[in-house]
Amino acid sequence: MPQLNPTPWFAILIFSWLIFLTIIPQKVLAHTFPNEPSPQTTDISKTEPWNWPWH
Repeated sequence: MPQLNPTPWFAILIFSWLIFLTIIPQKVLAHTFPNEPSPQTTDISKTEPWNWPWH
């Protein structure tokens, strides 16, 4: 049964992992965001309590 011969499938496995571990991470890490995130202010805004009648 030829599907049990590991020689071609092992080579395919090795080459596919070689591609996954070398080429794809470089493409993913080369991605840049169009807008750099700006730091938010750390000021704490003062909140006012609501004086609503609940009845």
